Amino acid sequence: MRKAFSLIFLCICSLTVVSQEFSSEIWHDGFMVTSDQDTLEGLVKYDMQANVVQVIQNQVVKTYSSHKVFYFEIYDKVVNSYRQFYSIPYNVNYNYKIPILFEVLYEGPLSLLSREAVVQETVSNSSAYWGGSFVRDVVSYTFYFLDKEGKIDSYTGKKADLLTIMAKHSRKVKDYIKQNKLDTDEVRDLIRVTAFYNSL
Repeated sequence: MRKAFSLIFLCICSLTVVSQEFSSEIWHDGFMVTSDQDTLEGLVKYDMQANVVQVIQNQVVKTYSSHKVFYFEIYDKVVNSYRQFYSIPYNVNYNYKIPILFEVLYEGPLSLLSREAVVQETVSNSSAYWGGSFVRDVVSYTFYFLDKEGKIDSYTGKKADLLTIMAKHSRKVKDYIKQNKLDTDEVRDLIRVTAFYNSL
């Protein structure tokens, strides 16, 4: 019996789910502008994977698809910062665009956008006592660049792809990344590179 209990206990410990609070799972103070240019203020919640935004007004929850959203802004209590989002037409299939939600990380002639998703990753437990592994939820970001013509390029995180997107000043951008020892897959560094490119 003791062996059976120990075995069950070890199985539970070997794959523990670790959870935390994510921005997309809670309500934030903010406002939304609809595609009809109506402004709704209240508590706002977003879901990028489903491409919907919810707003609570007068204790009533209203749900809007990305087709009905133009813009929304929240004060994110998780990261203690204001965040801005737009619904922008994007090619989901060849020659077929639908509006989906993007966060604006940097706005300029070349804008940096992102989309997020909560995904699970398995991490090996290096503890000498427990071993095994555990599963944790993390936020995964995908980055995009929007140019003045409205063209959106998905960014893989590789420096070579970044230099292709920023081909107009690729040599200067490459030197800037090298001189400042920037990581082109880190959001803070990517914002710095984008700001530099727009200053040229």
